[in-house]
Amino acid sequence: MKKIIFGFAALMLATAPARADITIVAQGSITGQDATSGEQLKNGAEAAVDAINAHGGVLGQKLHLIIRDDACDPKQGVAIANELGDGSVFAVIGPTCSGTAIPAARIYNEEGVIMISPSATNPELTEQGYADIFRTCGRDDQQGKAVADYMLRHDKTANIAVIDDKTAYGHGIAAEVERDLAAGGKNIALEWSITRGERDYASLIAKMKENNIGAVFFGGYHTEAGLIVRQMRDAGVKAAFISDDDLTTREFWSITGAAGTGAMMSFNPDPRGKPEAADAVRRIRARGFEPEGLTLYTYAAVQALADAITRAGAVDDAKVAAQLHQGTYDTVIGPISFDAKGDVDNPDYIIYRWADGDYAPVKE
Repeated sequence: MKKIIFGFAALMLATAPARADITIVAQGSITGQDATSGEQLKNGAEAAVDAINAHGGVLGQKLHLIIRDDACDPKQGVAIANELGDGSVFAVIGPTCSGTAIPAARIYNEEGVIMISPSATNPELTEQGYADIFRTCGRDDQQGKAVADYMLRHDKTANIAVIDDKTAYGHGIAAEVERDLAAGGKNIALEWSITRGERDYASLIAKMKENNIGAVFFGGYHTEAGLIVRQMRDAGVKAAFISDDDLTTREFWSITGAAGTGAMMSFNPDPRGKPEAADAVRRIRARGFEPEGLTLYTYAAVQALADAITRAGAVDDAKVAAQLHQGTYDTVIGPISFDAKGDVDNPDYIIYRWADGDYAPVKE
């Protein structure tokens, strides 16, 4: 469905102010177990909108940002998508979680709402074939290969455990890592799935000991990852631990403490050090927030959207989506372009290691 949003269409949202112009929504896990990523989404989107509006807005109109909380729950995410498809919203930045983003994308596509996720990495999101669905992050098959390649180069242990949390995100990346490790000749001695919210991993750790596990890959979120690492170390399990990009938050260390030393994860090169991000980083830090994790990927999504609207010359779903597929956009994470599926071209993943409360790239 093609949708054109005129300057005051956003007035249909009861929460919109009297002179709303182009209404966009940041949708993610503002509350719940994944509130850390929601906080990153919120701060990144707010900072980007403030900067764009301070420089005149888009096509002479201001961006009006609304924050919506789906708690990383697919049912809530779908309910929000159904609500926002009423013609009052032009674009959605998010959702943050793959399990929510995948079903929400179907609705946003049907209703002509552009969607750009800064963090939903499951390949299925863009494999659905929707022309107006994008992401500024990489995919699990790309991230998983980076992890597996690192483990194949550096981990000489005979027995590896692959653990996931049954979510679209965690299970998805774990499956990619396991496949690539097996193709490289590694022995997957233990496959295990946990349930989000679990607190006691004694049975899992007993299985690690029983199978003489020398390295662990965990696909899932930082809360469970932190608890697993801490309980592994408390139980004397010294196996190497590597996980995914949800560990890019200091909350991981707040759970593990010193037990997190040496834990590794995959993530893109940290954009906080890029020259093009310097002003945004300064302004976000001035708000009292550290722009780690997906913060700047959210900021970049808003930048690309605003630039594409300007290039299209209209607040029109089909025209703006076409521009996003065609152009290269200068953002705080560097120049980005989207392929035919809506994925960013040539995403790069590297391995980080935790120590002393912070993470840094592994020097190979």
